Amino acid sequence: MSFGYQILGFGSGGGAALATVDYLVIAGGGGGAGGVGSAGGAGGYRTSADSSTIDVPLATSITITVGAKGAGAVSGGPGGDQTAGGASSISATPGDAWFTEGSGGGKAVGGPGGSGGGGGGAGNAGGYSPVEGYNGGPGNGGGGGAAAVGIGGQGGNGGAGRASTFRAPGVSTYYAGGGGGAGYTTNPGGTGGSGGGGPGGDRYSAGSNATGNGSGGGGAGGDHPNNAAGGNGSDGLIIIKAPGAQTLTVAPGTNTTGSHPDGSTVATFTVTGTFQIDA
Repeated sequence: MSFGYQILGFGSGGGAALATVDYLVIAGGGGGAGGVGSAGGAGGYRTSADSSTIDVPLATSITITVGAKGAGAVSGGPGGDQTAGGASSISATPGDAWFTEGSGGGKAVGGPGGSGGGGGGAGNAGGYSPVEGYNGGPGNGGGGGAAAVGIGGQGGNGGAGRASTFRAPGVSTYYAGGGGGAGYTTNPGGTGGSGGGGPGGDRYSAGSNATGNGSGGGGAGGDHPNNAAGGNGSDGLIIIKAPGAQTLTVAPGTNTTGSHPDGSTVATFTVTGTFQIDA
Protein backbone atom coordinates (compact mmCIF):
# COMPACT_ATOMS: atom_id res chain seq x y z
CA MET A 1 0.00 0.00 0.00
CA SER A 2 1.35 3.43 -0.87
CA PHE A 3 0.96 6.46 1.31
CA GLY A 4 1.12 10.02 0.06
CA TYR A 5 -0.19 13.54 0.01
CA GLN A 6 -0.49 15.55 -3.19
CA ILE A 7 -2.02 18.82 -4.28
CA LEU A 8 -2.31 18.89 -8.05
CA GLY A 9 -3.50 21.99 -9.90
CA PHE A 10 -6.66 22.96 -8.06
CA GLY A 11 -8.60 25.25 -10.40
CA SER A 12 -5.91 25.03 -13.02
CA GLY A 13 -8.09 24.96 -16.10
CA GLY A 14 -10.19 27.38 -18.09
CA GLY A 15 -9.78 30.61 -16.12
CA ALA A 16 -12.77 29.75 -13.89
CA ALA A 17 -13.62 31.99 -10.93
CA LEU A 18 -11.90 30.74 -7.78
CA ALA A 19 -12.25 30.96 -4.01
CA THR A 20 -9.33 30.44 -1.63
CA VAL A 21 -9.93 27.87 1.12
CA ASP A 22 -8.11 26.53 4.17
CA TYR A 23 -8.32 22.89 5.14
CA LEU A 24 -7.71 20.34 7.88
CA VAL A 25 -7.39 16.72 6.70
CA ILE A 26 -6.97 13.74 9.01
CA ALA A 27 -6.81 10.21 7.66
CA GLY A 28 -8.49 7.15 9.12
CA GLY A 29 -6.69 5.71 12.17
CA GLY A 30 -5.19 2.23 12.21
CA GLY A 31 -6.82 -0.65 14.04
CA GLY A 32 -5.05 -2.41 16.92
CA ALA A 33 -3.97 -6.03 16.90
CA GLY A 34 -4.51 -8.49 19.75
CA GLY A 35 -2.31 -10.91 21.67
CA VAL A 36 -0.20 -8.09 23.16
CA GLY A 37 0.09 -7.01 19.54
CA SER A 38 0.45 -3.64 17.91
CA ALA A 39 -1.57 -0.59 18.87
CA GLY A 40 -3.05 1.36 15.99
CA GLY A 41 -1.27 4.47 14.79
CA ALA A 42 -3.22 7.67 14.23
CA GLY A 43 -4.08 8.81 10.76
CA GLY A 44 -1.85 11.42 9.16
CA TYR A 45 -2.63 15.05 9.99
CA ARG A 46 -2.25 17.82 7.40
CA THR A 47 -3.46 21.40 7.41
CA SER A 48 -3.12 24.50 5.28
CA ALA A 49 -1.74 26.27 8.35
CA ASP A 50 1.44 24.22 7.81
CA SER A 51 1.72 24.80 4.08
CA SER A 52 -0.58 26.93 1.95
CA THR A 53 -4.19 27.54 1.06
CA ILE A 54 -5.68 26.15 -2.15
CA ASP A 55 -7.96 27.66 -4.80
CA VAL A 56 -11.28 25.99 -5.57
CA PRO A 57 -13.41 26.70 -8.68
CA LEU A 58 -16.82 28.20 -7.94
CA ALA A 59 -20.13 26.55 -8.86
CA THR A 60 -18.35 23.22 -9.27
CA SER A 61 -19.21 20.06 -7.38
CA ILE A 62 -16.12 18.56 -5.73
CA THR A 63 -16.04 15.00 -4.42
CA ILE A 64 -14.84 14.71 -0.82
CA THR A 65 -13.71 11.23 0.21
CA VAL A 66 -13.34 10.58 3.92
CA GLY A 67 -11.08 7.65 4.73
CA ALA A 68 -12.33 4.64 6.65
CA LYS A 69 -10.97 3.45 9.96
CA GLY A 70 -8.76 0.39 10.28
CA ALA A 71 -10.53 -2.55 11.92
CA GLY A 72 -9.20 -4.08 15.11
CA ALA A 73 -8.19 -7.71 14.91
CA VAL A 74 -6.65 -10.64 16.75
CA SER A 75 -2.89 -10.87 16.32
CA GLY A 76 -1.92 -13.19 13.49
CA GLY A 77 -5.40 -13.32 12.00
CA PRO A 78 -6.07 -12.05 8.48
CA GLY A 79 -7.39 -8.73 9.78
CA GLY A 80 -4.28 -8.15 11.86
CA ASP A 81 -2.18 -7.70 8.73
CA GLN A 82 -4.75 -5.58 6.98
CA THR A 83 -5.39 -2.82 9.49
CA ALA A 84 -3.40 -0.04 7.85
CA GLY A 85 -6.53 2.08 7.90
CA GLY A 86 -8.04 4.16 5.16
CA ALA A 87 -7.05 7.26 3.24
CA SER A 88 -8.66 10.67 3.26
CA SER A 89 -8.81 12.59 0.01
CA ILE A 90 -10.38 15.59 -1.64
CA SER A 91 -11.05 15.27 -5.35
CA ALA A 92 -12.09 18.00 -7.75
CA THR A 93 -13.33 17.08 -11.22
CA PRO A 94 -12.11 20.35 -12.88
CA GLY A 95 -8.34 20.75 -12.60
CA ASP A 96 -7.86 17.15 -11.40
CA ALA A 97 -6.91 18.24 -7.87
CA TRP A 98 -6.66 15.86 -4.97
CA PHE A 99 -4.80 15.25 -1.77
CA THR A 100 -4.43 11.91 -0.04
CA GLU A 101 -3.38 11.30 3.50
CA GLY A 102 -1.57 8.15 4.66
CA SER A 103 -3.21 6.55 7.67
CA GLY A 104 -1.97 4.78 10.77
CA GLY A 105 -0.64 1.24 10.71
CA GLY A 106 -1.68 -1.43 13.19
CA LYS A 107 -0.09 -4.83 12.58
CA ALA A 108 1.52 -7.34 14.94
CA VAL A 109 4.78 -5.72 13.87
CA GLY A 110 3.94 -2.05 13.69
CA GLY A 111 3.06 -0.95 10.19
CA PRO A 112 4.00 2.39 8.61
CA GLY A 113 1.51 5.16 8.08
CA GLY A 114 0.68 8.76 8.84
CA SER A 115 1.63 7.70 12.36
CA GLY A 116 3.18 4.28 12.87
CA GLY A 117 1.64 1.31 14.62
CA GLY A 118 2.94 0.21 18.01
CA GLY A 119 5.98 -2.05 17.76
CA GLY A 120 8.11 0.55 16.01
CA GLY A 121 6.05 1.31 12.92
CA ALA A 122 7.35 4.33 11.01
CA GLY A 123 5.32 7.53 10.95
CA ASN A 124 5.26 10.31 8.36
CA ALA A 125 5.17 7.76 5.57
CA GLY A 126 4.63 10.50 3.03
CA GLY A 127 7.92 12.19 3.98
CA TYR A 128 6.41 15.64 4.59
CA SER A 129 7.66 18.71 6.38
CA PRO A 130 6.26 19.35 8.88
CA VAL A 131 5.58 15.69 9.58
CA GLU A 132 2.09 14.23 9.34
CA GLY A 133 2.67 11.94 12.34
CA TYR A 134 5.21 10.06 14.44
CA ASN A 135 6.56 6.56 14.98
CA GLY A 136 4.92 3.89 17.09
CA GLY A 137 6.61 2.91 20.33
CA PRO A 138 9.10 0.00 20.18
CA GLY A 139 8.49 -3.34 21.87
CA ASN A 140 4.76 -3.50 21.14
CA GLY A 141 4.29 -0.05 22.67
CA GLY A 142 1.69 2.56 21.94
CA GLY A 143 0.81 3.74 18.45
CA GLY A 144 2.24 7.01 17.16
CA GLY A 145 0.22 10.21 17.26
CA ALA A 146 0.14 13.41 15.26
CA ALA A 147 2.26 15.24 17.85
CA ALA A 148 4.45 12.57 19.51
CA VAL A 149 5.87 9.06 19.26
CA GLY A 150 4.19 6.21 21.09
CA ILE A 151 5.71 5.14 24.42
CA GLY A 152 7.71 1.92 24.13
CA GLY A 153 7.18 -1.36 25.95
CA GLN A 154 4.12 -3.42 26.76
CA GLY A 155 1.41 -1.18 28.13
CA GLY A 156 3.03 1.90 26.56
CA ASN A 157 0.82 4.92 26.09
CA GLY A 158 -0.24 6.11 22.65
CA GLY A 159 1.48 9.15 21.17
CA ALA A 160 -0.26 12.47 21.77
CA GLY A 161 -2.57 13.95 19.19
CA ARG A 162 -2.20 17.46 17.86
CA ALA A 163 -4.16 20.45 19.13
CA SER A 164 -5.92 22.59 16.56
CA THR A 165 -7.87 25.85 16.76
CA PHE A 166 -9.07 25.42 13.18
CA ARG A 167 -12.74 25.23 14.16
CA ALA A 168 -12.67 28.17 16.59
CA PRO A 169 -9.87 30.58 17.50
CA GLY A 170 -8.69 30.11 21.07
CA VAL A 171 -10.52 26.78 21.48
CA SER A 172 -8.18 23.81 21.06
CA THR A 173 -9.43 20.42 19.91
CA TYR A 174 -7.08 17.45 19.88
CA TYR A 175 -6.99 15.05 16.93
CA ALA A 176 -5.11 11.93 15.89
CA GLY A 177 -3.87 10.31 19.09
CA GLY A 178 -2.22 6.89 18.97
CA GLY A 179 -3.75 3.75 20.47
CA GLY A 180 -2.45 2.40 23.78
CA GLY A 181 -0.28 -0.73 23.94
CA ALA A 182 -1.55 -3.91 25.59
CA GLY A 183 -0.47 -4.86 29.09
CA TYR A 184 1.13 -8.16 30.07
CA THR A 185 1.45 -9.99 33.39
CA THR A 186 0.99 -7.17 35.94
CA ASN A 187 1.17 -4.29 33.46
CA PRO A 188 -2.10 -2.51 32.68
CA GLY A 189 -2.87 -1.43 29.16
CA GLY A 190 -1.58 1.94 28.01
CA THR A 191 -3.73 5.00 27.71
CA GLY A 192 -4.70 6.28 24.28
CA GLY A 193 -3.03 9.46 23.10
CA SER A 194 -4.88 12.75 23.57
CA GLY A 195 -7.15 13.16 20.59
CA GLY A 196 -9.19 9.99 20.86
CA GLY A 197 -6.67 7.13 20.76
CA GLY A 198 -8.18 3.93 22.17
CA PRO A 199 -6.69 2.56 25.41
CA GLY A 200 -4.97 -0.82 25.28
CA GLY A 201 -6.37 -3.81 27.12
CA ASP A 202 -4.65 -5.54 30.02
CA ARG A 203 -3.54 -9.14 29.58
CA TYR A 204 -7.11 -10.38 29.69
CA SER A 205 -8.92 -7.63 27.82
CA ALA A 206 -9.56 -6.44 24.30
CA GLY A 207 -8.27 -3.06 23.20
CA SER A 208 -10.70 -0.15 23.09
CA ASN A 209 -11.90 1.61 19.97
CA ALA A 210 -10.71 5.09 19.10
CA THR A 211 -13.33 7.78 19.62
CA GLY A 212 -14.63 10.36 17.17
CA ASN A 213 -13.79 11.13 13.56
CA GLY A 214 -10.18 12.04 12.97
CA SER A 215 -9.28 11.00 16.48
CA GLY A 216 -6.80 8.21 16.38
CA GLY A 217 -5.72 4.61 16.49
CA GLY A 218 -7.27 1.62 18.22
CA GLY A 219 -5.80 0.11 21.37
CA ALA A 220 -3.96 -3.23 21.37
CA GLY A 221 -5.54 -6.30 22.95
CA GLY A 222 -4.08 -8.69 25.54
CA ASP A 223 -2.93 -12.26 24.97
CA HIS A 224 -5.33 -14.19 27.20
CA PRO A 225 -7.78 -15.73 26.83
CA ASN A 226 -7.49 -16.59 23.17
CA ASN A 227 -5.73 -13.40 22.12
CA ALA A 228 -8.25 -10.64 22.73
CA ALA A 229 -8.78 -8.38 19.73
CA GLY A 230 -7.48 -4.86 19.28
CA GLY A 231 -9.80 -1.89 18.99
CA ASN A 232 -10.94 -0.14 15.84
CA GLY A 233 -9.32 3.07 14.69
CA SER A 234 -11.38 6.15 13.86
CA ASP A 235 -12.74 7.32 10.53
CA GLY A 236 -11.14 10.32 8.89
CA LEU A 237 -12.18 13.95 9.10
CA ILE A 238 -12.02 16.79 6.58
CA ILE A 239 -12.82 20.42 7.40
CA ILE A 240 -12.80 23.14 4.72
CA LYS A 241 -12.98 26.85 5.57
CA ALA A 242 -14.05 29.30 2.87
CA PRO A 243 -14.40 33.11 2.82
CA GLY A 244 -17.45 34.32 4.71
CA ALA A 245 -19.16 35.84 1.67
CA GLN A 246 -19.38 32.41 0.03
CA THR A 247 -22.31 30.00 0.36
CA LEU A 248 -21.33 26.35 0.74
CA THR A 249 -23.44 23.38 -0.30
CA VAL A 250 -22.60 19.90 1.02
CA ALA A 251 -24.11 16.42 0.70
CA PRO A 252 -25.23 14.13 2.20
CA GLY A 253 -26.91 15.72 5.22
CA THR A 254 -24.56 13.96 7.63
CA ASN A 255 -21.95 16.52 6.60
CA THR A 256 -22.52 20.05 7.84
CA THR A 257 -21.83 23.73 7.24
CA GLY A 258 -21.63 26.53 9.75
CA SER A 259 -20.24 29.95 10.57
CA HIS A 260 -16.73 30.37 11.96
CA PRO A 261 -16.02 33.07 14.59
CA ASP A 262 -13.61 34.75 12.15
CA GLY A 263 -16.49 35.34 9.71
CA SER A 264 -15.67 32.52 7.31
CA THR A 265 -17.89 29.53 6.50
CA VAL A 266 -16.90 25.99 7.42
CA ALA A 267 -17.86 22.64 5.88
CA THR A 268 -17.22 19.55 8.02
CA PHE A 269 -17.08 16.10 6.40
CA THR A 270 -17.36 12.95 8.48
CA VAL A 271 -18.58 10.80 5.58
CA THR A 272 -17.83 10.81 1.88
CA GLY A 273 -19.87 13.36 -0.04
CA THR A 274 -19.76 16.47 -2.23
CA PHE A 275 -18.85 20.10 -1.70
CA GLN A 276 -19.59 23.23 -3.73
CA ILE A 277 -18.89 26.92 -3.28
CA ASP A 278 -21.79 28.68 -4.96
CA ALA A 279 -21.00 31.46 -7.42
